[in-house]
Amino acid sequence: MMALCWLIAAAAQAHTENPTLVVVTVDPSRSVHVKADVDLSFYLGSTGAYYDFTRLPAAAQQQRIPALATRVLHDLRIVSGKPVALTLASTAIARGDRNEFVGDTSSGKLSTFEFDGRLDGRDPVRLDLPVGAQIDFPVAFTVRVPSKNFSRTRWLVSGMHESDPVDWANAPTIAQDVPAADGSVPDSALSQGSWRQLPEYFHLGFRHIVPEGADHILFVLGLFFLGISWRKLLTQTTAFTIAHATTLFLSVYGIVRLPSAYVEPLIALSIAFIAIENVWRPKLGPGRVAVVFAFGLIHGLGFAASLAEVEFPQREFIWALLGFNLGVDGGQLFVMALAFLMVGWFRNRSWYRARIAVPVSLLLAAVGLYWAVERVILYRDVYF
Repeated sequence: MMALCWLIAAAAQAHTENPTLVVVTVDPSRSVHVKADVDLSFYLGSTGAYYDFTRLPAAAQQQRIPALATRVLHDLRIVSGKPVALTLASTAIARGDRNEFVGDTSSGKLSTFEFDGRLDGRDPVRLDLPVGAQIDFPVAFTVRVPSKNFSRTRWLVSGMHESDPVDWANAPTIAQDVPAADGSVPDSALSQGSWRQLPEYFHLGFRHIVPEGADHILFVLGLFFLGISWRKLLTQTTAFTIAHATTLFLSVYGIVRLPSAYVEPLIALSIAFIAIENVWRPKLGPGRVAVVFAFGLIHGLGFAASLAEVEFPQREFIWALLGFNLGVDGGQLFVMALAFLMVGWFRNRSWYRARIAVPVSLLLAAVGLYWAVERVILYRDVYF
């Protein structure tokens, strides 16, 4: 029981971060443009110092930007045979009120640095991350060749120090494949080798749950404590995963979007609702499955918000979505397996519900309600 409480406390303290985004655009003349979206709180010492920096007059910011740009280039190294020499072209410093920088632990505020340079040859391009790089993970590294309608995204997670190289020079010229009326993508769109990135997206999806998805960990624990039986667990997690995948798909394509100011409190309330229902109505019926599906839609919107700026070409997105959601499933099963190892041995004891399931569900509800109030206060300026 103590170990399970520790798991809940660890999840409640987890910090879910926005990905660092790096986009490299190459043209036939070998000119290269690099756009990096980064959270500067690491370089400036804290989120509070980051906010203070954003409030400085433009002239004062400009004095500090060259040093920050040097650190960005040090931590995000573009290599093509050898490190590519880049010069700062422009910057766009993040804006927002203090709560968005200091109070919102669900995401970071990204500032944009743009650089120009030239490749010496036609070697593949990769991203190198030195040991100790002060950046948010995961890192989305995209290489674009507009003249060929080519785009390829590689993901790096904590512990990785270089991406797979992207052979931009020999990249195929890709036609503007348009999905058919039934939504299918032509075979030519799926023949670019994107399936090789399936493990990459699986890893990303797994990390979305463990260790970075505090909201999701607590929600899955709420599903777990309805009752330990394979039918109850698989029915709920399947509904949740289908819903999660649906809104991620729709959000990345811009069909459905909902601001974080509404999504984040709803996610917290979903944890509280599921946990309270475990106490007052511990039954698996159509209503419970419908509620889990609805909350899965909301959770999908939460992660999609942090990926809004990442380029997902249609011919990659099919594999990205598949790999990511398989990883989410794997993360959910891992959380459930861990919870089972902690308390599952007692599931047939007469005191299991009164001494474990109900108290833990009440603890989950308390955390969810606390988060909901905290997030409403955080985004109060949006509502009123």
